[in-house]
Amino acid sequence: MAVSPIIKVAELSQQVALGEQVLTILEGISFEVKSGQSVALVGASGSGKSTLLGLLAGLDSASEGDIAIHDQWLSQLTEEERAQLRGQHIGFVFQSFLLLPTLTALENVMLPAELQGQKHNAERARTLLEQVGLGARLQHFPSQLSGGEQQRVAIARAFMTQPDILLADEPTGNLDSRTGAQIIELLFELNRHHGTTLVMVTHDEALAKRCERRLVMTAGCLEEQDA
Repeated sequence: MAVSPIIKVAELSQQVALGEQVLTILEGISFEVKSGQSVALVGASGSGKSTLLGLLAGLDSASEGDIAIHDQWLSQLTEEERAQLRGQHIGFVFQSFLLLPTLTALENVMLPAELQGQKHNAERARTLLEQVGLGARLQHFPSQLSGGEQQRVAIARAFMTQPDILLADEPTGNLDSRTGAQIIELLFELNRHHGTTLVMVTHDEALAKRCERRLVMTAGCLEEQDA
């Protein structure tokens, strides 16, 4: 029996109005991703990669077409249902970290579970921070952490709810090469450990080659994709 893809993208398009003009950011994109795959989303700046990633996360609605996560089509869900689906199944690592400055590393990692009403998650958050090498930095605030350390907190936070899907937008874009390499090893290690599907926007060709598949974006269109 064939396993249904964890992500389905069907004829996805996205337009935005700029005054009297309409700008097409994405046009007619279709692909599927199987559970546990690692996928690199590559292409020049402005090709629509980050917009596509945001749509996959349900952070915005497409102008045309649709996305299914676990066979649930996002266009058929309310905003509340989309948020619930996102909370249950999707982790997101942003290039800008987006940590809350008034929370410690431990509290930042615990936050997604608390937002879902889950209690007593300090031990899991502590374990994740130890996995990313920050066991000694639990009570530090973001301002007391380096860029690489903040990114590790963001990755631990993304895994807090044990997501099926991890979406990463240029996860090493703000990091030096050594720290970036450590973060990438960590992402793939956690991907293998948890069996999480990984979809990653990257300009790094070496990183893209490490993924099982690559989707190449050009001017808002899916130019090519590996099977």
